[in-house]
Amino acid sequence: MTTISEIVLHRLRVPLTVPYKLSLVELRAFDTILVEVHDGDGRVGYGEATLLTGYTQESTNQSWDLACRLCRDMAGKSTGDIKRRAGEHDAQAAFTSTAITTAVEMLEANSWLRSEQRTEVRLLALLHGETDGELADEIRIRVEQGYNTFKVKVGFHADTDLARVELIQKLLAGRGQIRIDANQGYSTVDACRFAGALDPQGIELLEQTCRAGDWEAAATVAKVSTVPMMLDESIYTLDDVERAAKLDAAAYIKFKLMKAGGCEKLARALDRIRELGMIPVLGNGVACDIGCWMEARMAGELIHNAGEMNGFLKTEHPIVENPMPVESGAVVLDPDYWPRLDQAALERYGKATLRCLPHGSEEA
Repeated sequence: MTTISEIVLHRLRVPLTVPYKLSLVELRAFDTILVEVHDGDGRVGYGEATLLTGYTQESTNQSWDLACRLCRDMAGKSTGDIKRRAGEHDAQAAFTSTAITTAVEMLEANSWLRSEQRTEVRLLALLHGETDGELADEIRIRVEQGYNTFKVKVGFHADTDLARVELIQKLLAGRGQIRIDANQGYSTVDACRFAGALDPQGIELLEQTCRAGDWEAAATVAKVSTVPMMLDESIYTLDDVERAAKLDAAAYIKFKLMKAGGCEKLARALDRIRELGMIPVLGNGVACDIGCWMEARMAGELIHNAGEMNGFLKTEHPIVENPMPVESGAVVLDPDYWPRLDQAALERYGKATLRCLPHGSEEA
């Protein structure tokens, strides 16, 4: 096993080019904690946690405090020790533990992050437009760019949302499929009314209509929905995956790397979703370049539908020097692609830095 000689933590606030409007909140920036691990041979690995209330119980402050506490004790330890120590926090602080574990996995050149072949992963495109004209222009541009799966955010008002979905179906005219995401925005009554009234034409799935912890609502909506259901915020652990299958609450399950505790654990979770007769969806729309790259590499091997790892396209500027190429609506990664942090971007967006060495740490 390799010994980690230095760990650097970066707390970032990365602005978005366009506000990301969810039923939970309107985001104007990503709050990201970046873990950078080094060994004595010059190898480096990165891991990311981008925190969003509603997706995790961890706040940015809690994640930063825990990462600082853990990493102060981890410098000088072996990679195996660090992964075991981080893994002890999977249940209560998965985003933080994932950031640390994936940094080590990258340093070790984990097999899920490498490929001997070109990786192409189709991405979905988020539709922001509100008016007929805005949506028509946006759809035209995205179709010309090669996208064929479109995410539509709902969860605001059932009747207004239904009208918007119907308009998008009309404007798409069969040129792509739609993923609808309510981000927990509906009551059970409104969710049933919305899901039961959808025209299924061109709709791939409907995601997370009700509160994450309301499993009765999830099962109830699934029974009346005219389209397949997907759970996202309800899914945090493998126990949640098992529960969704037992209740027949979803046909699709979305899992994010940041919830998994590392690449190896994510691969096992995606396998288990399939074993239970459901379809896995992978990707984080609230993530920067590092998290999206890791998910794209894994999606190339494990996923057969459009990836949701498009958060890196939402930011004002990449946090890497060599952003992932996107061609014809797909992330395209050559076998030798390996991200390099953009130090200027880290300085521009940095809110705090902690450098941990075996003999102590220093803050900036």
